[in-house]
Amino acid sequence: MNIPFLNATAIAVVIATAVPVAIPTAAVAQFAVIDAANLAQNVVQAARLLEQINNQIQSLQNEAAMLQNMGRNLTSLNFSSLSGITSDLQQIGNLMNQAQGISFDVQSVDTLFNQQYPRAYGAGTTMPQLLADAQTRWQNARSAFQQTMLVQSQIAQTVQTDTAKLRDLVNASQGAVGSLQAQQASNQLLALSIKQQLQIQTLMAAQGRAEALNDANNAEAIEEGRAAFQTFLGSSNAYRPQ
Repeated sequence: MNIPFLNATAIAVVIATAVPVAIPTAAVAQFAVIDAANLAQNVVQAARLLEQINNQIQSLQNEAAMLQNMGRNLTSLNFSSLSGITSDLQQIGNLMNQAQGISFDVQSVDTLFNQQYPRAYGAGTTMPQLLADAQTRWQNARSAFQQTMLVQSQIAQTVQTDTAKLRDLVNASQGAVGSLQAQQASNQLLALSIKQQLQIQTLMAAQGRAEALNDANNAEAIEEGRAAFQTFLGSSNAYRPQ
């Protein structure tokens, strides 16, 4: 609220009219003599005092406006999309952790891969063993493609919720009353963008795993066929032409 400034002219008039006038004590009325110089000096001093008061009032008003602006700039945004973003990423992470066979565990990938996709089969490998290994590799490829489809479905569902989050965040940013609200809205928009990038990277990892296992299965089928053929033939003395 602005405080009205005092009027110097009004103060001067009040001072001038408030100068005491001597009351006659004699029988004959007499007018008191007014000291004009002293009156003028008093008016000047009052005007200077009034100017100081007005300056102080202006300073207080400026400080009040500054505090109001600071209050608006420090007002927090009454909207957060963080819980939804982290929940979506958690669900996708859970799907990735459900990978069967050769999963995304760095410590176990090399060991399991060498076991299930050997470089070569020994001479004594039996047909049931070859069949069991082929079944395991086929199951690995199948589960990997299934997991990729689950991750794709989960991401497709989050796209719909991301659309609503994006709309709310843009509205919050445009309606921000201060710098803090605008910055918080911008940070949440950035978090939403990062979340979408993480979803794409996760999907690429799942799809890449499925393709790698399928390619490995196809490559291993060649070695498996050679081993099966060798098992079928047996030793070189199995057949002697007459």
